[in-house]
Amino acid sequence: MSNTFATIPDDGTPLRVVVVGAGGMGRAWLHTVEESPLVELAGIVDLDLGAASAGAAAVGRPVPVGTGTARLAADVGAQAVINVTVPAAHHPVTTEALAAGLPVLGEKPVASTLAQGMSLAAAAELSGQLFMVSQSRRYNRQLFAAKRLASTIGNVGIVSADFFKAPRFGGFRDAMEHPLLLDMAIHQFDMARFLLDADPVSVFCEEYNPSWSWYRGDAGATAIFEMSGGERFVFTGSWCSPGLETSWNGAWRISGEHGSVIWDGDNEPEVETAVELLESDAGLESEDPGQEIAGALADFVSSLRTGAAPMGQVHQNIMSLAMVESAVLSASSGKRIMVDALLEESYAQCLTSERNPDVLQILRSWPTVRAALALEPSRMP
Repeated sequence: MSNTFATIPDDGTPLRVVVVGAGGMGRAWLHTVEESPLVELAGIVDLDLGAASAGAAAVGRPVPVGTGTARLAADVGAQAVINVTVPAAHHPVTTEALAAGLPVLGEKPVASTLAQGMSLAAAAELSGQLFMVSQSRRYNRQLFAAKRLASTIGNVGIVSADFFKAPRFGGFRDAMEHPLLLDMAIHQFDMARFLLDADPVSVFCEEYNPSWSWYRGDAGATAIFEMSGGERFVFTGSWCSPGLETSWNGAWRISGEHGSVIWDGDNEPEVETAVELLESDAGLESEDPGQEIAGALADFVSSLRTGAAPMGQVHQNIMSLAMVESAVLSASSGKRIMVDALLEESYAQCLTSERNPDVLQILRSWPTVRAALALEPSRMP
């Protein structure tokens, strides 16, 4: 497997990008792109041309619009694509862009299913282009600080995240089968992978729906993951718990052999240890990765300019979706789920459903799924 990708040398001009998807999240990305000196908005794509035109109007200046990603990108000379479509469209839109020789920054999740995510990983290898997934909540200076502090407390054995909110979205989320796990928990699952530099081994998850919940599907869940370093990550959350709500990032506790780190998700993390911190540990500044989608955008551009692997490169990010799928399967079956078994089952599905013979050849060359998805460890703060 190759995890290298084509770079775009910095010629002193912003990277020209096309944004695909002009819905609510698309508008947030349009604003972020317009605010960034690193990129230039070259076009807006949406199957609903009226939505694309409305997005252009919101930008406040003339922006070319269209319904086809590769075509509009070619017409306007775009160098990259930002895919902000609904999850069901992630695979076709990203596949089209990669095949056209365009690197892609996509919204989470990587795809609707693990099988589709593997297909996209192979398509990225085939094209030699970068496909990065924006796990925006990794881009938080306080999260990086919590990880640095965790390095001072010895071997970490337990990480927990509590998430309690009561948003009334209306629309599709209210009707989803697994609203919390499918639409939100991937953020905390991915953050746990970042904090531990570890991947999931197994999970036992229980879902439930409080009597007052306004969601059709289960809005509460508790999941216990065994991670690849032997650690346990425990997630407990609810999307129908008003009062004393947590941060959207969650409330975190990291427990190690010499102490603990706590982070409320909005303020500076705290550490208490049973041993005295070295002065170098206490005074070290944490890396600032930028904030949320603006940080993801900057990481994407930097990677294209330098060739350095970003957080969220497709192969590495698939394991965050694996945590979601395995948790849903555990909750549905009432059983502990081994992640490797799920990966192999999804890989078999991918081989059966893949229609591009060149992508299929890449997939068949993978020695194992775990080996194929093993990129460089996520950056240390």
